[in-house]
Amino acid sequence: MNIAETLAHHAYSRADHPAIIDGDRVIPYRDLDPWVRRTAAHLLSLGLKKGDVVGVALSDSIDHIVMLFAIGRAGLVMLPLDWRWTPVEQQRIAEHFEAKLVLVEPEKTPPEGQRCVFVDADWATAVKKAPVDMKFSGEDGPLLMSLSSGTTGRPKGPRLFHDQFLRRFWGHWINLGFNAQDRFVTGTPLYYGGGRTFSILTLYSGGTLVMFPPPYEPEELCAEIERTNATSIFLVPTQLRRLLTLTDEQLAPMRKMRLVLSSGAALHADERHVMQARLCPGFVEYYSSSEGGGISYLTSQDSSAYDGSVGRPVFAVEVQCVDENHQPVPSGQVGRIRYRGPAVATGFWNDEEASKDAFRDGWYYPGDLGKLEANGYLYLKGRAKDMIIRGGVNIYPAEIEALIQGHPAVRECTVVGWPSREFNEEVAAFVILSGEVTAEELRELCKAQLARYKVPKQVFIVDDFPRSALGKVLKAELSAKLTPL
Repeated sequence: MNIAETLAHHAYSRADHPAIIDGDRVIPYRDLDPWVRRTAAHLLSLGLKKGDVVGVALSDSIDHIVMLFAIGRAGLVMLPLDWRWTPVEQQRIAEHFEAKLVLVEPEKTPPEGQRCVFVDADWATAVKKAPVDMKFSGEDGPLLMSLSSGTTGRPKGPRLFHDQFLRRFWGHWINLGFNAQDRFVTGTPLYYGGGRTFSILTLYSGGTLVMFPPPYEPEELCAEIERTNATSIFLVPTQLRRLLTLTDEQLAPMRKMRLVLSSGAALHADERHVMQARLCPGFVEYYSSSEGGGISYLTSQDSSAYDGSVGRPVFAVEVQCVDENHQPVPSGQVGRIRYRGPAVATGFWNDEEASKDAFRDGWYYPGDLGKLEANGYLYLKGRAKDMIIRGGVNIYPAEIEALIQGHPAVRECTVVGWPSREFNEEVAAFVILSGEVTAEELRELCKAQLARYKVPKQVFIVDDFPRSALGKVLKAELSAKLTPL
């Protein structure tokens, strides 16, 4: 099924129901469906053919949402391009994925060497004149190039199909409870997989999308949730930690929500409990990847009994932890995580070399280390590439990070490898404080509770970490700042 098909049903069965709320502007389904139809028709009038790749370098706007569905309806393939990137960055990704057209914001410098169209007043006029009765094929086809590495390193990403998105929606309905009554807040950029996928899901299901993309202050987000009676939101840990700086009174609107979803990076057990208590009883941690969608989820009911876990596998997904020979390791033993299911991609587009390492025999390897207990609960032990090898002994940063971050004066901690001539790598910890504690006191805490070889050689107290646009800590940049020992 084409993901745009259900919009016509919603336009008929719930015409007045708000599809999108953007400030004081409300778009009902009776208006959204023809807008998408006309936009799809206009795209095809530009000479594009079914299967062509279209770069979307648009801000987090209603036009962006409409474009997601219009590209799908027209049988085209969307290539996400962060509108915050430089033209050079956009050009590199567009060339690699062979984009036939790039849609850009007015007054932004377009990438060179690409056919570009501004989504401006002239675009809006052309769309209004386009036919609304354009036919489209309901057969499954490619929908999206799901980028996994942003602008750093070698660009790679699989081509995902309409059916794979629908299979992901099944898990969201079954495990996360999304439905036609939801009012979902777009609290993260639409360029990123989570914000984009949950937005498409909400409209596919007949719910309401509340546009409130970053940047915003935590108290502004709570006020918008209250104003719109929002029921669900997806946020990354960095955003959730900022919300915890508010008072309980300011956070009251969030506690009324059905679902607050955390993904993008693992939470430590202590902060997860605080978030459940202060932010929302319906707090869920969701472990996922761009390539395969959901892997596992942990609800508030499970978290107290399974501290440190990221939950059990989502609907229709099989998870294993394997050794270097790709054989499953015993329950409770650390190995490389791999998973498979009907929503998982089969390889990176036009990149056989990268696909060999990440995709094997129908399984996808997200690059994480973990252990799977006999009861089905999965525990993350960090990124395989982030694992520290000191004197031939494997050290998992997540264990050290959890201990240090459990200190009441620590707001956030990240642990990286420190190049060492003697041991290959030493352990370095970077810490952001919320109270008073010295670096040496944190080392003493580690000495009391960790094996000697796991104790950080040094704890660095910093104001902030280098981060991606979505708030993920860039560990490689921290490691690069360390002078080899």
